[in-house]
Parts: sequence; structure tokens; C-alpha cells
Amino acid sequence: MKIRALLTIAAGLLGSALVMNQALAGPLLAGERPATITAIPGVISGDAKWDLVWASSVTADGIVGSPDGGLLVAQEQTNTIKKLDRDGREWVYVKDTHGAGAVSLDKEGRLFAVERTCTDPGLHEPSCPEPTMVGILLPTRKRLADEFSDGSTLGRVNDIIADGKGGAYFTSHGAYYVNSAGTVLTVADKNIFSNGIMLSPDGKTLYVTNNTVVLAFDVHRDGSTGNRRDFASLGKDHGADGMTVDSEGRLYVTAAGGIHVFSPKGTELGVIQTHRYPISLAFSGPDKKTLYAASMGAVGPDGKAFTTPKGVRNTSMTIYKVGMEAQGYMGRPK
Repeated sequence: MKIRALLTIAAGLLGSALVMNQALAGPLLAGERPATITAIPGVISGDAKWDLVWASSVTADGIVGSPDGGLLVAQEQTNTIKKLDRDGREWVYVKDTHGAGAVSLDKEGRLFAVERTCTDPGLHEPSCPEPTMVGILLPTRKRLADEFSDGSTLGRVNDIIADGKGGAYFTSHGAYYVNSAGTVLTVADKNIFSNGIMLSPDGKTLYVTNNTVVLAFDVHRDGSTGNRRDFASLGKDHGADGMTVDSEGRLYVTAAGGIHVFSPKGTELGVIQTHRYPISLAFSGPDKKTLYAASMGAVGPDGKAFTTPKGVRNTSMTIYKVGMEAQGYMGRPK
């Protein structure tokens, strides 16, 4: 298949993964920034420290915790889903994913993905004839949708959250919902620069990032949405991306300045500083009290920051983890 060959070549050019497990109590690594964590009551203590658990020259996007306390990592460039155990050991969990760039697990164990095929800008393809799609990878592969109701393609699909009813919400410039029968409904496609997407623990509120703010929508019984509103603002920060929720309904949002933590009512409780720009995060660990953050940039075995030749996209990333007082929502992995 063309996409498999292209992604394999791209991954080969960028190099192989490095698996690490070291505390960051010493000097900062190349490309890292100071990250002094300020206590947020009930969320994180002031003496918490980030540990580096994994780094690679290819992406670690759309991460999700696994039921056994591990982590599933979407790697568009290698055309695989990788799995990290609690000790940071890595192996291939799913092959031939059609360039999956983000994943979500529901309580039934179905692994949903947004499949980007050959749309990676690093491939420099003049066109991409293989349609992107939203589908299920496990336990049985199923294509949910590869076009909108008007027959247009989904575009470069970005993030996804399963709704627990066999469908999922996803982003691709706007925000959308696909039900178990493959029908696609629009959440928002006007005045929005979408990226991350997340459901509240009770499934009644949908959150969508919009650069400097987080939007909220009421979720109806059939999966349709309404009552668009600004839920929270990142203040002077920007680049809102991946999100997760904890057992108390607090919302965690990655952005250029770190991880913003909001109450269920949209009040900002604080910002967790990070060593790099985080773009995806997930609770996991044996008690779901470990927060993982996939962040842009990485250091190679020579101690220097990963770099690429001119014209070659730098997709290097690092995953860090930190112990939390808050616990991730136990009703679903993500």
C-alpha cells in the first residue's frame, strides 16, 4: 500500500526511537525550559517533578492511557500505534494504521483513531488520493466515515474522543460527530480554529480548543450538539491543543505556556509548567494518578537536540510524566 511505504521511508529518514526513564532534577537538556511547578490544591503538589520517560524523532500525538496503566501513542510517520508500559518500555501495539494521528479508547475497549493517510506535510506529496477517515482499529477494524454528507473529504483529521456509544467526536479544521452508523454531524465549522476535543466525565458537555479559548457545547442524546459558548480563556497564552479530564470534572488543556487547569465551571485553577510545548496529555498509571504530557522536541543520544535538514519536517517529541493529587476519570481511558 502506498501510504505504508511512504510513512516507513519518512520514519527511516528521521531515525528510531529512544526510550528513557530519568528524573529531571539535574541540568536541563537541550531545548528544555525551566518548569517550576506551583501547587494547585487537589490537583498537584508544589514539590512534584517531571520525569522524562520517552523520546523519539517521530511524533507521539493523540496519546491515551491504557486500562493496565500504560500509554498508547499514535505515530503517524511509522504507521503504527506504540505502547509504553509503566517503566517506559516500548513496542508496536497496532500496525498499518493508515497514518493514525490520535486515538481514543471507550469503555468497551474499542480503539478509535483519526487516520491521516498520506496528508503528512513532511511527505511533500503533491496530492493525496487516499481519503482520510475516522475508524476503529481494535478489536475489529471498521471505517466509520471518510467524507461529509455533501461528499467532500474529511481533510487532515486531527483529534478524537469516543462517546461510548460506538461513535466519536473529531476535529478537522472544525469539530464534528460521527455515530456508529457512519453519519457525520457538524458541531462547529464557522469561526473556529479547532485542534483538541474532549468530553466531560458525564458525557453531557463537549469541549473544543479554539487557539486562545476553549469552547463548550451541550451534547444531546443522539450525539448532536448545541449551545456553543466560550468555556474558558487561556489569557495571554495561545496554541490550545490536547485535553483531558479528571475524576472531579476538571479540564486540562495543553498550550504553548504549559498545561492549563480549569474547574468544571471554566475557572482557571492554575498552570502546570512544562519543560517543552505540550500538545497531548493523558492520565494513566495503576491508579490513574500519573499525568503524561507529549511535548514537541527531543534530545538525541549525543545529548543534542534532534534537528533535520532544511526542508525536512522535524517531528521529534518527548513524553514526560508527573505524579498528581488528582485522579483521572475512571469511567473511560480518555
